[in-house]
Amino acid sequence: MLGIALTGVAALQATPGAQAAESAQGIYVLGNRGPLAGVTPPPGFYFESETYYYSGNLGGGRAFQTGGVVAANVKIDFTANFATPIWVTPVEILGGNLGFSITIPFGTPNISAGAVLFSPRIDRIIAGRERDANFSVGDIYLASFVGWHSGNLHWSTTLLGVVPSGSYESGQLSNISLNRPAIDFSGAITYLDPILGYELSVVPGITFNWINPATQYLTGTEFHLEWSASKYLSKELSVGLVGYYYNQLTGDSGSGDRIGPFKGRVTSLGAQIGYTFKLGEIPVSTNLRFFREFDVRNRFAGTATFLTISAPLWVAPPKPVAEAKPIVSKF
Repeated sequence: MLGIALTGVAALQATPGAQAAESAQGIYVLGNRGPLAGVTPPPGFYFESETYYYSGNLGGGRAFQTGGVVAANVKIDFTANFATPIWVTPVEILGGNLGFSITIPFGTPNISAGAVLFSPRIDRIIAGRERDANFSVGDIYLASFVGWHSGNLHWSTTLLGVVPSGSYESGQLSNISLNRPAIDFSGAITYLDPILGYELSVVPGITFNWINPATQYLTGTEFHLEWSASKYLSKELSVGLVGYYYNQLTGDSGSGDRIGPFKGRVTSLGAQIGYTFKLGEIPVSTNLRFFREFDVRNRFAGTATFLTISAPLWVAPPKPVAEAKPIVSKF
């Protein structure tokens, strides 16, 4: 969801191998699916607030393009919040509960560039450092999912659609919106042993992008994988390791692509701590995750931090257990 901009024509000619996709970011925010990713809660209404901070840079002469702007030596400090109401319905599909959610992101990408080399708003090369920071609402995430349970195993499938919010500005360095419609398919599986207190989750997914109508830039197909391994020290407290892997499967294209095809890659490793407490009678779950990226190619390299807070607004009462009737009656 990070939308930003940078890198120039002169640098592209000097360093032909330095190519980057539009915004050097995917619409799927890596690391947002943490522990218990495959667990679907009981039917009801829930709310989740996720605060996200990312700090990274794209140096080494690499090219960067967003909003039609090309620049070099780029640094990003990005803070955003993702507000997500969730509805788990009583409807069952093949024995799993159907649910829906909508996520509205808002925040400020703070972008600095050593040089802006091309901008659709200015017909000349700009020398010198440029900085931009704009607060706006990002693209809207609409999701439907189905979740199943069997003993200690929990799994789900999710279809995510991304709708541009209209806040995207061509020629602007700082854009939280990426302005490209997309569909993401993902699955999640969680093994949770409530007796021994061990949790293991794996979440693979794939993103298909449409063209950005403002820039005529088409980002390629992307694969992402997230995982977590945790130990519950008590019913309320857990600690563990987390990580993600991303690999772009196909190159970028489109008439607005000024820096050529691109296949990005990144791996990360980090840690998490989760704590659940009660606010009156309402259980509130919190989770803090920190990731450090490495093995990065054609993307920003840096650190990501998530603080997730979630709570039920209303949970449907459990279904009454039917009283067993004897097959043969004495009367």
